[in-house]
Amino acid sequence: MPDTSARLRTSFTAVGVPVLACGMALAGLGVWTTSGRAGSPPHVAVTKAYVYQPTGRTPETAAFFTFTNDGGSADRLVHIASTDTVEPPRLSEHRMTSSGGAYRQPVGAVTVPAGDGLTMTPHGIDVTVRPKGTWRPGEEISFTLRFAHGKPLRIRAVVVRPGEQTDPLPHP
Repeated sequence: MPDTSARLRTSFTAVGVPVLACGMALAGLGVWTTSGRAGSPPHVAVTKAYVYQPTGRTPETAAFFTFTNDGGSADRLVHIASTDTVEPPRLSEHRMTSSGGAYRQPVGAVTVPAGDGLTMTPHGIDVTVRPKGTWRPGEEISFTLRFAHGKPLRIRAVVVRPGEQTDPLPHP
């Protein structure tokens, strides 16, 4: 005759472990919900925007944006437009070759994490632009940033000399 206590232990392990795991998951979801973040949409804003003044004979330059997202879910920057560029701006990432050369690799979209943000830099993610006309330091360049979930943002980036940055955006 099989040992009854061994059968009960096996049954408890088979049923108890999944029930315990579900209980822990529900407790975690409860904490997340009471924090006010569960299911809230992304809320992306731009706090800094600048573009390098083109130099020499190089037809392209780069724009940089600092994003915040105080919403409860991440969003993705999926498209950038500008009436001040010859062709549509492109998201790109700075890469290095094994021999130390630098190049830009196109990127389809960039995630702006929830409760955090994203800062574009010359050594990471940026926006490659081809200026229409001559851009001078202090000039403002218009951009429209489109996201997978949030509303489009229309912003103006200040032209700066390469290597400089700007203060946070003075415009709402």
